[in-house]
Amino acid sequence: MNWNFRVIRSLGRLTFAQQLILLAMVPAALATLAAIAVLTRQHLGNLTELMRANAQTVALQVATVAQAPLARMDRRALARTAQSGTYQPNVQQVQIWTEDGEIVANSETMDRARAEGLQVVVPIVSDDGRHNGKVMVEMSLAAVQSARRSVWLNVGLVLAISLVGVGLAGWWAARRISEPIRALGKAVDRLGAGEDASVAIEGTAEVRHLQQGFNEAARALAESHRLLQSRINEATAELARKNQLLEVASQAKTRLLAAASHDLRQPLHALTLFSDGLANGESDPVKLQRIGHIRECVDSLDRLFSELLNLSQLDAGVLQPQWIDFPLDRLFEEISRNFRPVAEQQGLRLVVRKTDVWVRCDYVMLSRILNNLVSNSLRHTIEGGVLIGARRRGRGVRIDVVDTGVGIAAHHQARVFEEFYQVEPAGRQAASRGARGMGLGLATVQRLAELLNTRVDLTSKLNKGTCVRVLVRSAAAALPVPAAAPSLAAIEEEESLAGVRILVIDDERTILEGLTVVLSNWGAEVLPAQTRAEALTMADGWAQPPDVVISDLLLQGGDNGLDVIAALERHPRGIGPGTARLLVTGETKPDRLREVASAGITVLYKPVSPRVLRQAIQAQRAAAAQAASA
Repeated sequence: MNWNFRVIRSLGRLTFAQQLILLAMVPAALATLAAIAVLTRQHLGNLTELMRANAQTVALQVATVAQAPLARMDRRALARTAQSGTYQPNVQQVQIWTEDGEIVANSETMDRARAEGLQVVVPIVSDDGRHNGKVMVEMSLAAVQSARRSVWLNVGLVLAISLVGVGLAGWWAARRISEPIRALGKAVDRLGAGEDASVAIEGTAEVRHLQQGFNEAARALAESHRLLQSRINEATAELARKNQLLEVASQAKTRLLAAASHDLRQPLHALTLFSDGLANGESDPVKLQRIGHIRECVDSLDRLFSELLNLSQLDAGVLQPQWIDFPLDRLFEEISRNFRPVAEQQGLRLVVRKTDVWVRCDYVMLSRILNNLVSNSLRHTIEGGVLIGARRRGRGVRIDVVDTGVGIAAHHQARVFEEFYQVEPAGRQAASRGARGMGLGLATVQRLAELLNTRVDLTSKLNKGTCVRVLVRSAAAALPVPAAAPSLAAIEEEESLAGVRILVIDDERTILEGLTVVLSNWGAEVLPAQTRAEALTMADGWAQPPDVVISDLLLQGGDNGLDVIAALERHPRGIGPGTARLLVTGETKPDRLREVASAGITVLYKPVSPRVLRQAIQAQRAAAAQAASA
């Protein structure tokens, strides 16, 4: 049934003329093939029977001659008798057997190739009527095969001539019948291509009526097409203009964010350092409270710039997943340590469910996703708390971040993952806690999820709470559980920097002074330099290289901190493997971020808090010491 349907569909694709020609050729071809098949079968059957009769005759002749030698068991005479049989036309082999089946003579043709054969066996009868043996004659059917090929060649030739004749007759008839219809079809094609199309009025009355109706419809359709094309051209031009404006606005936004981020990070970084210097040794509660307020403002600005930096890193393409297998509970414990004090300070509960599942993911990226989600939940939760848990889902693991916060209205949920999109606070939302962000946290979550080839789903009810789900791949648990790599937070801040020589390179005088104040308060010996020349001049005179080099990325005159560090490495009395290196920058341009990512030097992005700076110095000193001893 299905095969018949396909045949009908295939026939429906043929033109009218082709169907007429096919209708004429198929019966003729079938009738010709049937007649030729019957005659050919009869002819080949007669030829085969003739070959069998010839084989029978040769076998009888050999049996008659072999009667006496077989009685005497004269093998030489029997061999000559068998060989004489192979001299007959088309004979391939002659064998003489005894009555018990022993072959006493065998002769095969050697002067012509063997072919498929027809075997005939006749008995050897003595004068007294007894069977003394048998003669087998194998007759070649090469002549039959040759006749068969010749017959099929003739069949093909006759069939081709017949089909050509029938086809020409059918084509002539079909052309006269289908020509007006074919012309009408071509006109329809021209009309579909947007060209003016009309056909000549000719043919039978039915065809003439159809042609007149087509010409009228073609004129009306052409007019509609011209009007529609005019409107499409206007809409396309307007869309191109708006796309151009959008592209210009996007480029301007990127340049503005990069310039503003870099220019504002510089004084903010200095403010961070000076605020820490003010607090060092201060005992006046009023002044400490004011310094605390300054730090809160600096931390708030730092969070805003961090959101911009995260987005810039994603735009630059410097973040690539590093796939590892790790226990999810390790990440949950880290989140609990980081956010539990924040939740308790706001009077909220942070519940992190323990889990034994392992996942295959990028640890840092997944950490940033969950940190953003938990921070966002705490910021918009008034009472209750936040729950973090994980469940197996087939071959994956679903991580849920659920809060009892103010929720998100349904018409906002589809857009909260867009950049710079924020839901305006209203009603209970106006009391949401925490500093107001820039609308980049969830956008960063979405972009990181795309890098991890996963998705983030959100469900929320206004004034009820929000649930965000992240699906990651599961992994088999490894035994023993590998210890987590030491993070900056795991290094003891109290480690003394007394006597540590630190070279600081920054073209901003205020930042240089701030770093000098902070590092000196920690007991370090600070060597400040604003340019490459000053740093190299110091290298000419110091007795031993510094323990740490902290450099800004962009310096005066278009100089580069990476190049300055490389120059110090080439200096005869410069830095070596035992010197720790740190790069500090406020750049967020994609090309700069890619340059920094490929440098292989630890990078801190301004503003850098004194705590993070101290931890980074200690971590890099430990790494440099290990590299020097290796």
